[in-house]
Amino acid sequence: MPIEIKELIIRASVVNNTGNSSDTSSANIDGESDKIIAACTEQVLKILERKKER
Repeated sequence: MPIEIKELIIRASVVNNTGNSSDTSSANIDGESDKIIAACTEQVLKILERKKER
């Protein structure tokens, strides 16, 4: 019997240490967060497509 998750709560905290970061490290962080956002968006779109097929 499959289990259906009706609600998923994700919490995250982001800490920005401006005193120790340089321009190159903040650019890397921005690039990494862009990759994470793109991956999450792709996952959500796949889930929505699967729901449409049902």
